[in-house]
Order: sequence, then C-alpha cells, then structure tokens
Amino acid sequence: QVQLVESGGGLVQPGGSLRLSCAASGFTLEYYTIAWFRQAPGKEREGVSCISRRTGQTLYANSVKGRFTISRDNPKNTVYLQMTSLKPDDTAVYYCAAVLSSSYIGLGPERFDAWGQGTQVTVSS
Repeated sequence: QVQLVESGGGLVQPGGSLRLSCAASGFTLEYYTIAWFRQAPGKEREGVSCISRRTGQTLYANSVKGRFTISRDNPKNTVYLQMTSLKPDDTAVYYCAAVLSSSYIGLGPERFDAWGQGTQVTVSS
C-alpha cells in the first residue's frame, strides 16, 4: 500500500529553521517525482518544491527560492524540505505528494497521485 508520512512541523520564530521529512512506504521514492505543497487557511494549495526521479532535478516556487532546499535520501526512502529564514507567510499545513502515473516534473497539484496527511508549520513570535 502506497503511503506518505510527513513529520517535522512545529512552531518556530521568524528567521528560524525547520526540516520536514516525508517517509514513503509501498514504493521507492527515487523512481518518482516528489513534491512539497502547502496550504494556508483560506488559500489555495501552493506548490513549494519538487525533486524529479533519477536525476534529482529540483524546482522551487519563487516565494521560497533561496530559503528552502529539497533533498532525497534513497536508502531511507525519505524526502526532506529544509526551510530557513522562515517568515509568518510560510505558516501553513505542508504536504508531500508523489507522481506515480507519469514522468511529470512540476508543481501542478492535479498531477500528483499520492498525498500525505500533512504537518503544520507555524511561524510566529
């Protein structure tokens, strides 16, 4: 059974850092595009970053470029999102997702087949 489980969210002050983890079971992450999305109250789900299968090509939303880094640990079957210089606008539920049915690389949520349950990130003083 395909499953994605996020962890690592929490409360952090502005300017702080967090590392989110997305652990997969039922499939091998390195063979699929994996992305992080976020959704704040009253807002649409937003693509944050993705990492492609095999080559590990990465994409970032302009809002997080230079502050967030996506990476993959193949032996642990886990994808990470390192977040630095966090701002209150980064407050949201963060989800990881996988494209299982195509070779799509991008941040369109409709192209992703499997989703985790989400982890809350709150940036506040």
